[in-house]
Amino acid sequence: MNALTSLLAGLLFGLGLVVSGMANPAKVLGFLDLFGDWDPSMAFVMLGALLVGTIAFHIAGKRTRALLGAPISLPKTRDIDRRLVLGSLAFGIGWGLAGYCPGPVITSLAVGGSKPWIFFLAMLAGMAIFELFERKRS
Repeated sequence: MNALTSLLAGLLFGLGLVVSGMANPAKVLGFLDLFGDWDPSMAFVMLGALLVGTIAFHIAGKRTRALLGAPISLPKTRDIDRRLVLGSLAFGIGWGLAGYCPGPVITSLAVGGSKPWIFFLAMLAGMAIFELFERKRS
């Protein structure tokens, strides 16, 4: 049941990315181009995501179990530390240069072309490097 629910949630997420234009790097880069031909439509997508996320986290914060029975474990820390800032900067720079972030690039792999694959492989390499540093650190 968990696998089916995960599959359906992933398909719904991917459909939302395609319908909203988030899987199109040109649309994303148009939103990030504040001093050029700025496309504000992505702001509405982000506001919608924030609204849904805020409601979902509010409900989840009051529960101990998910609807399918799995335990809910939300992070307790709210610290803004060096690792969070550097990770956010790396994410933002990658998003700004390529127009992709993890969800949309996976959706874009099905469309074809080399750019999403290059980004995806670079993302996997970055994740592997992070894991190596984390293992050394602990």
